[in-house]
Amino acid sequence: RSELTNLIKTIRNAMKIRDMSKCLEEFEQLCRAFLKSKTIVDKEGMPPFYIRLLSDLEDYLNQLWEDKEGKKKMNKNNAKALSTLRQKIRKYNRDYETEIASYKEVRLFAMTTQDGRFLVICCCCFLANNTYQVFGNIFVTFLSQSPGDCGNRMHESFNGVERHTSEKKKEDRKKRHKRKERVEEEAEEEAQEEDEGEWEKVKGGVPLVKVGNQMFAKGTEINTTVVVKKLNEILQARGKKGTDRAAQIELLHALANISNENILGEGILVKIKFNIIASLYDYNPNLAAFMKADMWKKCLDCIDELLDILFNNNNIFIGENITEDSENLPFRVRGCILTLVERMDEEFTKIMQNTDPHSQEYVDNLKDEGRVCGIIDRLLGYLETKGSTEEVCRVYLRRIMHTYYKFDYKAHRRALGLQGETKSEQDAEESEGEDSAFIMDRLCKFIYAKDRTDRIRTCAILCHIYHHALHSRWYQARDLMLMSHLQDNIQHADPPVQILYNRTMVQLGICAFRQGMIKDAHNALLDIQSSGRAKELLGQGLLMRNMQERNAEQEKIEKRRQVPFHMHINLELLECVYLVSAMLLEIPYMAAHEFDARRRMISKQFHHQLRVGERQPLLGPPESMREHVVAASKSMKMGDWRTCHSFIINEKMNSKVWDLFPETQCVREMLVRKIQEESLRTYLFTYSSVYDSISMETLKEMFELELPMVHSIISKMIINEELMASLDQPTQTVVMHRTEPTSLQNMALQLAEKLGGLVENNERVFDLKQGVYGGYFNRGYGQNKQGGGQSQARASKILLVWSSMYLHISVSAGVQ
Repeated sequence: RSELTNLIKTIRNAMKIRDMSKCLEEFEQLCRAFLKSKTIVDKEGMPPFYIRLLSDLEDYLNQLWEDKEGKKKMNKNNAKALSTLRQKIRKYNRDYETEIASYKEVRLFAMTTQDGRFLVICCCCFLANNTYQVFGNIFVTFLSQSPGDCGNRMHESFNGVERHTSEKKKEDRKKRHKRKERVEEEAEEEAQEEDEGEWEKVKGGVPLVKVGNQMFAKGTEINTTVVVKKLNEILQARGKKGTDRAAQIELLHALANISNENILGEGILVKIKFNIIASLYDYNPNLAAFMKADMWKKCLDCIDELLDILFNNNNIFIGENITEDSENLPFRVRGCILTLVERMDEEFTKIMQNTDPHSQEYVDNLKDEGRVCGIIDRLLGYLETKGSTEEVCRVYLRRIMHTYYKFDYKAHRRALGLQGETKSEQDAEESEGEDSAFIMDRLCKFIYAKDRTDRIRTCAILCHIYHHALHSRWYQARDLMLMSHLQDNIQHADPPVQILYNRTMVQLGICAFRQGMIKDAHNALLDIQSSGRAKELLGQGLLMRNMQERNAEQEKIEKRRQVPFHMHINLELLECVYLVSAMLLEIPYMAAHEFDARRRMISKQFHHQLRVGERQPLLGPPESMREHVVAASKSMKMGDWRTCHSFIINEKMNSKVWDLFPETQCVREMLVRKIQEESLRTYLFTYSSVYDSISMETLKEMFELELPMVHSIISKMIINEELMASLDQPTQTVVMHRTEPTSLQNMALQLAEKLGGLVENNERVFDLKQGVYGGYFNRGYGQNKQGGGQSQARASKILLVWSSMYLHISVSAGVQ
């Protein structure tokens, strides 16, 4: 009973202030509390005060609903609560129609004396047997010194009730009929309102101050102290559950406008701008979520405005080390502009990561990178004069990260001699600014000299190497990588740095390939391609087969590390460069060591592609890039360089791979030259046993190489003892010494080696089974069977040894 009375009291208080949300909440609690006390109600009867509340609340809600002007003044939250509560009370009261109808017979009688000295209010109920029952409490307010009159007045009031009962019943019937008509009209009005539109969801949470001119009370003097106090009030709701973040941002903007109107100085404006930008970053509570387009534009505008204020007011000093107590708003403001710009750069990366790369939206978002770089450049100029060395290094790295992966076409054209450009175009390009190579060199060298953290220096070195390799400066990139010794301890770095290292090594290998350094290119790409996880190691996506090994949280973390699409390295180009490099190294090596049983593989992935090609039941024209490389390898193995060239360089391969290089024609020419040279080496390895001598002029015509190049290749093969031959200079002839074994002799040598290995294995097995020394000290009576086994094993060993010796002697004699 006490719980019910307390809830009813709260509801009546909410009715007085028209707080419909509170009424709805307390009414639901009241219904639940009444259900709990159902057993007591069944024993003692329905509480009169509960029925009174249901009746009064329904009449109150109907009165509010008819008041159209009052409903318009309500906010959306209260209006929605009014509609919900009205529907609930109507459904709920259907179960208590009899009790409520009895309560409707209650009337309030107010009796006063002629001089108004006392007031008596009585609540009673007319029952069916013409008797009366006091319904509820009787409130008597004694304003007189003669309380005995009160009883007389009450007796007269009861007599009055008895006389007018029949008339009141008729009036009640009319009222119920009118109420029924009014309910039907209200139902039609509700249907019309539902057709007009839906209710909007109103966010609850910490109440905020009003916007605009109502932010401060009338007559309040607007000064710095008042504005700072109001700013702190707004910021107190930041981060709390249920806070309307959009409304908070609007309040901060309004406060900034008030500060401008009252000319409170740029210091307070800087402080407000700092908090506006921080609120924009906090708009999405989830770290993985990215900023929406409107918030992103506001963020860029606010940072630009903040930088404008800082550039125009050199006397304002900002710093994150300034405490709130030591803050002096006209001149000293707590805040770090570098942190805001770094967060802006991270938000831009998240926007690009979460946008479909094949849509127009991605292109539109990418256009904002110019503005982001402009903000970083402005901050760079500001911190170069007012920032510390550590802050300058951090902003330099941000600028480097937006430069290192971009190919400078203007500098490339200038390096080629500006072919096809007029004098005016040259002057226009020179006036635009320095090349990206000079920018990277200046920024990176400053970090090398001044930075004290290994991470920033490591990132700067890797970006510098990447930029050198991208612009075909092979020797600078290689020397910087070797001098840095990053490959020794890169496994201890954090994952983003490791991804940057992998990207740099891949770009270094592609650069070596463009320069014709085939072996260096293969070595640089070997670790990435042999793992089979190039896509994952370069931060360009996650492999589906590894999805089961990671949980949802790890997957989110790895997705945040992904590189935006416009920074990707073409994986098909990367694989093609690796396979072609492996082909140019592996095919001559396979021809030189065709009968070598202990031949090692230079590239396992290349051999896997060859095996896949051999297992195909039907060999048709190659279609994919891998099939082209396999077909070219088979042709090179036969010494047919023209067919190999046609498979590697054709219209399909040009569109897929070779046209993606900036120097397309140079790459094609290099490939043709390398194919001719390696095909010549393969031809000599394969068919040298057939020739007694061969003219270099013939080789020149067969492989379309210049005579000095043919002479150089054969001389290197002779010096490295790869080819047993000699050069006859007067006749320009290669004379074969024919010291290489024939095919039959090579097969005999392989058999001899296998027999020798078999003998060694037999000895090991025999020693393990019989013990050391073949059981020499265990001879005795009763061991004839064992001795027979020993003699048989000994005989087999002798036979194997003699057969291997015979093969070696016969092969050696045949070779000599």
